[in-house]
Amino acid sequence: MRLLIVPIFALTAATPALAIDMPARKPGLWELKMTMEGRKLPPQTFQHCIDAATDKEMNTIGANKSAERCSKQDVQRSGSTITVDSVCAVGQGTSTSHAVVTGSFDSAYTVKVTSKREGGPSIPNIPAETNMTIEATWLGPCKADQKPGDMVMANGMKMNIRDMPGGMPKR
Repeated sequence: MRLLIVPIFALTAATPALAIDMPARKPGLWELKMTMEGRKLPPQTFQHCIDAATDKEMNTIGANKSAERCSKQDVQRSGSTITVDSVCAVGQGTSTSHAVVTGSFDSAYTVKVTSKREGGPSIPNIPAETNMTIEATWLGPCKADQKPGDMVMANGMKMNIRDMPGGMPKR
């Protein structure tokens, strides 16, 4: 279950500024590949079925959590590039993040995040400085057996973001 939480946490909490006023993604099935530099983990790949409401709810949850924890959230747009700088409380420490989002939320986009955690106790197997890349590609309509919020991990495990503890409210 911990591996399931990692991609979701990374998309909504570990990079809190990414949830700020991001463009809506095209409804349908997205494949996301998350790579952490300098870690001995293979890339995490999963598929996520969304509709407009689910995408907006995920963005709102991340934005609400960010507002509570972040002393700085600076979003700059230049053409199709969005740059986000944030300083957020994480546990007993602080995380400073720089994210660059490029591409199209209709077909494919890339998020590159550098983050540095300071203060608080060290976290086993998690370095204080991280570099993460998320590559997202729109695959088409969701599959017939999928509903908005469904995530399918590379190993075939399926879950819905709405069913997670502290996840999105049920409709």
